Amino acid sequence: MNIIIIEDEKPSARLLQRKIEKLGFQITTLLHSVEEAIQWFQNESHPDLIFLDIQLSDGLSFEIFDAVTIKSAIIFTTAYDEYALRAFKLNSIDYLLKPIDEDDLKVAVEKFTARQPKSEPISLDFDAIKRMLANPEEKNYKKRFTIKTGQYLKMIAIDEVECFYSENKGTYLHTIDNRDYLLDGTLEQLESELDPKEFFRVSRKFIIPMKKIKDILVYSNSRLKVILPTYKEDEVIVSREKVSDFKNWIA
Repeated sequence: MNIIIIEDEKPSARLLQRKIEKLGFQITTLLHSVEEAIQWFQNESHPDLIFLDIQLSDGLSFEIFDAVTIKSAIIFTTAYDEYALRAFKLNSIDYLLKPIDEDDLKVAVEKFTARQPKSEPISLDFDAIKRMLANPEEKNYKKRFTIKTGQYLKMIAIDEVECFYSENKGTYLHTIDNRDYLLDGTLEQLESELDPKEFFRVSRKFIIPMKKIKDILVYSNSRLKVILPTYKEDEVIVSREKVSDFKNWIA
């Protein structure tokens, strides 16, 4: 069986590869962007099964199917919740919600192998899925975070978040009461879980909520500096390439 993974985060792709190989299957190719995937499909035999992340570094993965006709079976890997995905559960083999559970992975692969003798073509309405993802009313965004602190689980509501930031390969949540909590996942994964009307990624290091912006200052090299109520560990700078989009966001 020919299986490939399309996932922009290389550590996540390798982790998924190891989990699949534990089930007795081999991954033949790892692809990490829309552009790379299009080039690969144009020159290689198409696989039996694709593990497909929805949001890649250079765009939605559905752009691949705008450029190339693909009839492979697909298992989505995504940070979107069940409400947002229910429309295409009927058409794809399955979807796996990140972080991917090994039991869920096994069930998804078994669904694929069970339908193999029937040789049924896979029909996916990518235009409908793109329309659904583009409509924020169709999606449930993150409302709270559950964080383990010692032997306890702490619930933090989204309104308590002052910013998210990355540091020393970790992702942290900073609260309005000036505390920091380590999160699972990355800022890239958080971007897909947060309401874009309320949160903006100002740089590679920071995601901030509009409601917690205290002041905005003009900074060097055509950048902006954001002042938050309690976060003082590092300067929150809007990177130069983000300034225009940031201004539109706060307008």
